[in-house]
Amino acid sequence: MNRKTFLQYTALGTMGALYMPEWLIKNKVILGQGDKRYRLDTRWSRADVSKYPVDDCHEMVQDRKGRILLLTNDTHNNVIFYSKNGKYLKSWGTEYPGAHGLTLFNEGGEDILFICDNKRHQVIKTTIDGRVLLTLKYPKETGSYTRAEEYIPTETAIADNGDIYVADGYGKDFVIQYDYKGKYIRHFGGRGASAGNLLNAHGICMDRRVGTPVLMVTSRKQNALKRYTMEGVYLDTIELPGAWVCRPVIKDDYLYAAVLKSKSQPSGKSGFVTILDRNNKVISNLAGNQPEYIDGRLKEMYQTVNAFEHPHDVCIDNEDNLYVAQWNSGKVYPYKLERVV
Repeated sequence: MNRKTFLQYTALGTMGALYMPEWLIKNKVILGQGDKRYRLDTRWSRADVSKYPVDDCHEMVQDRKGRILLLTNDTHNNVIFYSKNGKYLKSWGTEYPGAHGLTLFNEGGEDILFICDNKRHQVIKTTIDGRVLLTLKYPKETGSYTRAEEYIPTETAIADNGDIYVADGYGKDFVIQYDYKGKYIRHFGGRGASAGNLLNAHGICMDRRVGTPVLMVTSRKQNALKRYTMEGVYLDTIELPGAWVCRPVIKDDYLYAAVLKSKSQPSGKSGFVTILDRNNKVISNLAGNQPEYIDGRLKEMYQTVNAFEHPHDVCIDNEDNLYVAQWNSGKVYPYKLERVV
């Protein structure tokens, strides 16, 4: 480490939360630890804000053509398509005022999207260009809901056979499973005092890293992820102390997640990005403290560098660069984080 880099990290260690993104870029500060380190680019998006505005930038995915898709609840253009270098390509969608969750699924070689709209209280399945294929309304079949307003879906995960798992993260915290046609199968999770219950089931994904697929579900207010079988049987909990974690995103052997805010700074703009290895051990925190385990238990995590306000999702492209979408952060476009090797 040269003297300039040493001084940068010394400053960040003592006053990191005071530094703003543009200072980090100017001084070429690297975020993260170990083999997962990144350089920040806040001006990646080259969309014209007067023509293609955003409100909350909720989630992002990369399609099989390499394009980066952003979901925003701004009804001028709910879905914005970018090239990897940030060039605006196209957009669609004016009918999703509560656009929150965006999941991409390969259905017979065709990219399909699932949008969770928490103001419409629905999950909508569309083609990549926005043609509606299926709409799931509130799950009255469960017997746990009497009206649509009780159901506020935030995320979906799609099994290989097309089964749809919906996380009701702002409603009653159940995960509801449907078949590919939208027929109700079961529900599980929900609020309660047992280990298998959830509190703010904000995100969900399939985890295939260790052989038999399992479901990984966010329990955000508990600062944790919880694992279930595909039939909804609780397996275990991955504790992430201090981290109000959003949806888990898995690529290769790693799990990536935006952390909306730090527990130690609940009212502040205190988010970061966390990365876990295939054993679900935290190995890097981007704009957060170095992960530390004592006797196998992870110490509390928190923001150390003010690179983000409220990170809400992470997209990992085919070159292992990251894109971070943010909620309630001044209507900023997503940031790009270029991998440093």
